[in-house]
Amino acid sequence: MDRRHFIASSSLAMSGIAFTAAPVATEAAITEVPPMPSTRNSKTMFLSRNTAAVVLVDHQIGLLTGVRDMALADLKHNVVAFAKAARALGVPVILTATAPEGMWGPTMPELKAALPDVTVIGRSTVNAWDDARFVKAIEASGRKQLLIGGLSLDVCATLPAMSAVAAGYDARVVLDASGTFSQDKRTAALHRLSHLGIEVTDYATSIVEMLGDNNDPKAGAVYEALDMPFAALVGQIHAVKAR
Repeated sequence: MDRRHFIASSSLAMSGIAFTAAPVATEAAITEVPPMPSTRNSKTMFLSRNTAAVVLVDHQIGLLTGVRDMALADLKHNVVAFAKAARALGVPVILTATAPEGMWGPTMPELKAALPDVTVIGRSTVNAWDDARFVKAIEASGRKQLLIGGLSLDVCATLPAMSAVAAGYDARVVLDASGTFSQDKRTAALHRLSHLGIEVTDYATSIVEMLGDNNDPKAGAVYEALDMPFAALVGQIHAVKAR
């Protein structure tokens, strides 16, 4: 402030003219979108085969052709292995597809072959949770932990996960059983999920977490379904040593 400005300001103040300072925004005054409420506590933090369901959304031929954030062969492998391993554990699997007779085409045949007795719920809604039949299938499973994989990650996995959490479910997104159309879309989806407090996991970790014990009678079938090459190699080495 220069000398003339100081004198002028002082004169005005002494003449009784009052000035009101403009309000300064503080962190407390800034309104932010609150995170979605958590549905987990210390007792439900871990996945259980008795309380979880696998939900696979829109793994369709037309959408698969647009995947750019991971190798298409890896995505197809992961989704099929995830479905098979879930069934080996007795975990229900729910399938849905957007306009399977139209623009996005049918569910990939490898997945349908792995789940021959599971009906694909066809729908028109972008968010699967907006379809009443889909929600009814979730409710009929009796499961509150939902492991959601979708194509695309940012829409078909993220939106129903958000809706499920809002409805009181413990929804988690399975990253490597999802895919999207660019690395930027993948990054944006992960930031959004993180901000909302929705956990991201991978297909093998979620299955092994539910297995719980390698002495479980189902362990052999589960690991076979997971189709992890390194695990198969270790098993073969162990078998040779045991002879």
